[in-house]
Amino acid sequence: MKKLQCIILARGGSKGLIRKNLTNFCGKPLLQWTVEQALIAKHVSSVWVSSDNEEILNLSQSLGANTILRPDEFSDDTSTSESAWLHAINYIEENSQDNVSVVLAPQCTSPVREVRDFDESIEKYFNEKYDSLFSGSIATDFNLWRYNENKELFSYTYDHSARGRRQEKPLQIVENGSFYIFKTDLLKKYNNRLGGRIGVHIMEFWKSFQIDESEDLEFCENLMRNYLN
Repeated sequence: MKKLQCIILARGGSKGLIRKNLTNFCGKPLLQWTVEQALIAKHVSSVWVSSDNEEILNLSQSLGANTILRPDEFSDDTSTSESAWLHAINYIEENSQDNVSVVLAPQCTSPVREVRDFDESIEKYFNEKYDSLFSGSIATDFNLWRYNENKELFSYTYDHSARGRRQEKPLQIVENGSFYIFKTDLLKKYNNRLGGRIGVHIMEFWKSFQIDESEDLEFCENLMRNYLN
């Protein structure tokens, strides 16, 4: 089985939860969960953490990850993940022997996952010959509404006038943002994490929650303790 590189983006700043990536989560800094999961994963050859924060870089290095000091231009609130990944890929290619052709990109604010999620998704990615893959969850009765230009509500994931039985509805998958796998050539060409032949790794729905605010922290801690500890 082929191996790939893991790139974890971890800024020092956060608008919602101050020092989010370093905040205590079930007895460890939040970032540490994702770094350790990636280091244990069978098909990851190296783990790189990109950050603008010295404390985050020091923690990552102490855990066994490689580190990349990210410039401010790729670290502010308007910077995209794609721009930070591209900077990291260029750095790795210029400063190491790693051949970065495929990247595992987990989000450290989604710690409620298992190492097997990485292992199974990487195996699926290579075995099924995908160009990119995202983590997702099955949405049961996920009926979404939107406002149109006239501020009128309309249903756009189903026909509310012919609701039907739940068992008869087509399968819906939510992109949960826990992690992505993609070819670096695809990212460089389209500046997008998804493209080409796209696959999905289905996770349990309770693994879909992210930590952005203080209330998310307590909720996800309960999930982690009840399901994974």
